[in-house]
Amino acid sequence: MSDHHDASAYDPKAVEAAAQAHWQATGAFTVTEDPAKPKYFCLCMLPYPSGALHMGHVRNYTIGDVISRYKRMTGHNVLQPMGWDAFGLPAENAAIRNRTAPAKWTYANIEHMKAQLQQMGYAIDWSREFATCRPEYYVHEQRMFVRLMKKGLVYRKNSLVNWDPVDQTVLANEQVIDGRGWRSGAVVEKREIPQWFLKITDYAQELLDGLDRLDGWPEAVKTMQRNWIGRSEGLEIGFAMEAMAEPVVVFTTRPDTLMGVTYLAVAAEHPVALWAASGNPEVRAFVEECRKGGVSEAELGAQEKKGVFTGLYAIHPVSGERLPVWVANFVLMGYGTGAVMAVPGHDERDFAFAHKYGLPIRQVIAVEGREYDPDRWQDWYADTAEPGMRVVNSGAIDGMDYRGAFDALAESLGRKGLAKRRINYRLRDWGVSRQRYWGCPIPVIHCEKCGAVPVPEDQLPVRLPEDVEFSGVASPLKADPEWRRTVCPECGGPAERETDTFDTFMESSWYYARYTSPGAADMVDQRANYWLPVDQYIGGIEHAILHLLYFRFFHKLMRDAGMVDSDEPAERLLCQGMVIAETFFRTEADGSKTWFNPAEVDVVRDERGRIAGATLRADGKPVQIGPVEKMSKSRNNGVDPQAMVDRYGADTVRLFSMFAAPPEQSLEWNEAGVEGMARFLRRLWALVQRHAAEGRPPALDPAALTAEQKALRRQLHETIQKVGDDYGRRHTFNTAIAAVMELLNALAKFDDASGQGRALRQEAFEAVVLLLNPITPHASHALWQVLGHPETTLEDLPFPQPDPQALVRDAATLAVQVNGKLRATIEVSVNASRETVEALALAEPNVQKFVAGLAVRKVIVVPGKIVNIVAG
Repeated sequence: MSDHHDASAYDPKAVEAAAQAHWQATGAFTVTEDPAKPKYFCLCMLPYPSGALHMGHVRNYTIGDVISRYKRMTGHNVLQPMGWDAFGLPAENAAIRNRTAPAKWTYANIEHMKAQLQQMGYAIDWSREFATCRPEYYVHEQRMFVRLMKKGLVYRKNSLVNWDPVDQTVLANEQVIDGRGWRSGAVVEKREIPQWFLKITDYAQELLDGLDRLDGWPEAVKTMQRNWIGRSEGLEIGFAMEAMAEPVVVFTTRPDTLMGVTYLAVAAEHPVALWAASGNPEVRAFVEECRKGGVSEAELGAQEKKGVFTGLYAIHPVSGERLPVWVANFVLMGYGTGAVMAVPGHDERDFAFAHKYGLPIRQVIAVEGREYDPDRWQDWYADTAEPGMRVVNSGAIDGMDYRGAFDALAESLGRKGLAKRRINYRLRDWGVSRQRYWGCPIPVIHCEKCGAVPVPEDQLPVRLPEDVEFSGVASPLKADPEWRRTVCPECGGPAERETDTFDTFMESSWYYARYTSPGAADMVDQRANYWLPVDQYIGGIEHAILHLLYFRFFHKLMRDAGMVDSDEPAERLLCQGMVIAETFFRTEADGSKTWFNPAEVDVVRDERGRIAGATLRADGKPVQIGPVEKMSKSRNNGVDPQAMVDRYGADTVRLFSMFAAPPEQSLEWNEAGVEGMARFLRRLWALVQRHAAEGRPPALDPAALTAEQKALRRQLHETIQKVGDDYGRRHTFNTAIAAVMELLNALAKFDDASGQGRALRQEAFEAVVLLLNPITPHASHALWQVLGHPETTLEDLPFPQPDPQALVRDAATLAVQVNGKLRATIEVSVNASRETVEALALAEPNVQKFVAGLAVRKVIVVPGKIVNIVAG
């Protein structure tokens, strides 16, 4: 009988619609605080409403949903919320492309994506949903900013930015491509404009120390944060200038190399450089040149190191030697003091620069048994940690090691007021202002008389006008004098609103806390301490530094404002791997590549499943096979989850995305694998239907089972034990699914029509449905009813527990080795005597073959494991 005519055949569309209607009607996932239950807050990073879900979203939210549903089944009060990170640049770009307002585009996308998430069957408490672009959300971050201004944790200063002279806008480093604006193609300039900053550096040490206590975070993420915060101990040393009153101050972590300084290098914006530029056309031209190009460290690291002599000299604080001062393009004003003491003998960059411009190179560090060559850089020149390292050619500190020289110089220069110990951080304060329209307005008023004044709390929110014409040139806020015009809250005189908006990292730094307190008058209320910290946070490793650092910082700001009791926002972090897929292309006549979506290509595979050839369906001609890469628009290798759900159903897509790889690894999309999951669900469905059609079985009597029934029951309870561990402790959902598949194979082969056989099958199918419930909740919901439970729903059922009696093995399988090589396996009763085990092992035909003609010297029995026969 074919599936199509069978009324009971698996129909994912109907099954999924019914389960979702049931959850909706019963408010199944709406939660409130319940002190009687342990709480569990499972959170996936909120999506940007780009228009449609992609496979990366599906994988991320399915991982979160599996954990949430499992925790609910283990008796936890589970919160799994969802919201929208709705501000930001892509909405502006889309608005320009589609001639619409960013708000309109954003809200339409939210509607569409929400429907898609609901179609995936995620157990989300939608009553807590928000979009970060709504005033009722961002009013709280405006209020927080006003309070932080009053606390002195906010300041405004001129900052160097990438400026696009055509678009009249500031660009992020990643929007500068080869020195040009990504949208206009204009040569980017460096420009100083006033920007707002939050003093994250006040929390640098606490953010660093806290990493040691985040046991549930991946080491890779913690290392990235440690490096980003970049704590270093050193000395701040003043070099007096011949022609200027102010000394040049440098920070160094290597004061032991002080006697090797042969020149100073300053940033193009350093006062010394600007003073020299005013009287020297060559310096002025170089300073101008440095204003072009991006301001990112990566770009500065990659560019050619160049410099120009200022004509000025500094005085060495110990030797009194005259040191030339150069302007160099590798020194950044924003880092440290904007000046460095150059030790070409022991710094690779300074070494190359000295060679390029013919500056002296002096060895001041020596290592036993190593030759120093001033013409050739060797890594040991820079290594302070190497044992046997001593200071040389340095007068009073000769012969000292790193620590000794550091302390001696700190003491002697400190006495003269020329140096002081400093702890420096690589971390810079967080610049939160953006010169964009589609963001949260910064709640500040500019008054000629009173300066920058915070907007009084009772006048918040400062609303962003949503119904605007957006052409992409000037921000509608800058273009609208009506919106800008206001009165100063301090003197009552005419004033203007701040037209900058917040960086979107602001909204995503506290959103997790808002979920705990929907409708609260302030950012959060007392409910926050019931739910926080987040128990499991899930999101891509690309957010390891910025988002996760700002999120930790903001939590500490909220704690210090008395809003939350905890120190960290999330106990555990899981970074899911990328979703990757095959790529196909043709090379055009001009050398460019045209990429084809895998759905448009027919492939031929070899016996190992690898692609042997591919043709484009449209014209039947071959296409080239590219590498397997992360799904992206540029490679056109994205698979639309909607098309997959329409074809196979949400449960199949969920099952494949959990089965194909463990969460932390890359998942390779493979339609044959999706087909396999669909087959597995159809088979499970058919087996359960056939079993149910036989009527209700008698009660199971575990004591009355035959050996075959006992063996199946043991496999069932071993599977229950394994799947619980895989879901809960290990988060390896792929191995959990594999174990259930093996069990289903055993069940399909178990052809036992007796009462106890059917009772055992009932127990097994019920367990399988419950075990799969976190991953395939719709099919499980339907099959639970088929198994004779129309009145109970799975959301409230406990996760199956293994029966310790069922796990006891009556028989053990032992390997039999002859002289260390496996020759047979035997089945023995678990309480068989040593003599019995030996006799059975020696009686095996294959064992007899290999001991024939030899004397059995020794038989070693490792109970429950192995019998080793030594013969010779």
